[in-house]
Amino acid sequence: MPSEVLDLLQPRAGGIYLDGTLGGAGHAQLILERSNPDGRLVGLDRDPEALRKAAEVLTPFGDRVVLRHRNFSEATEVLAELEIDGLDGMLLDLGVSSHQLDSVERGFSFRSDAPLDMRMDPTTGITAAGALNELTVEELTRIFREYGEERWAGRIARKIVKVREEAPIRTTLQLADLVRDTVPGGRVPARIHPATRVFQALRIYVNQELAHVEKGVRAAIELLKPEGRLVVISFHSLEDRIVKRIFQDETRTCTCPPRLPICVCQTIPRVELLTRKALRATDVEIVENPRSRSAILRAIRRLAG
Repeated sequence: MPSEVLDLLQPRAGGIYLDGTLGGAGHAQLILERSNPDGRLVGLDRDPEALRKAAEVLTPFGDRVVLRHRNFSEATEVLAELEIDGLDGMLLDLGVSSHQLDSVERGFSFRSDAPLDMRMDPTTGITAAGALNELTVEELTRIFREYGEERWAGRIARKIVKVREEAPIRTTLQLADLVRDTVPGGRVPARIHPATRVFQALRIYVNQELAHVEKGVRAAIELLKPEGRLVVISFHSLEDRIVKRIFQDETRTCTCPPRLPICVCQTIPRVELLTRKALRATDVEIVENPRSRSAILRAIRRLAG
């Protein structure tokens, strides 16, 4: 949703912007072009391969760009290191990137057989295979239910534990076939593969995505200058619920108990909603980029004071 991002972020010359999920640097490039000649951009990504490719794309912008191998939830620490005391805008394009999905060896997809990794930062943390082969039935059930909203979470978890007693589950197709064979009607052709929710849940767990969204969005609001703008693109309801709740909390004008006849808290909202309702990709963009079908965009502006 590049045009919507630029309309809401409103990059300008002299501004300082942060792209917390750099990916292929498409948005970063547009922000830098729009903020010519001296707008600056800090780009973060937890994926070193994405960061390397983004550096190549952004080379023409020279010292207007600073890139760091960090998670967006660490933006406060990064800006402190760079001695930047506030942002005019910040963008978070959440979830797994197209590059990660298309890199078979990363194990995010079950379109081809590959090691079950799923780490956005392959230099640290537990892999999806590690989680599947180490966690208890109860822990796996909770992950599939909470992060994947999977109806058959318990049945799938019990099957995984039974299968791994014979041999570890190590590849994407092993897991996809196991889920397909476990859930009722799994072999019946359907629009969505029966393993989709399990893969989503594992990815969220391995990368601690929801915790980073909670921390990162709250930190972003603190980092914005007065009139600074935050744009967040989510790709599933769990992320969007967190973003929506935080935005609602920050726009609240009264926190008094409902029974009080008048407001005594004198709460002052810190942000203004720029999107009263979440924006979605247009039909034209969905045709050009089918993955944008799931995109949910929300934005706020930091108020003075």
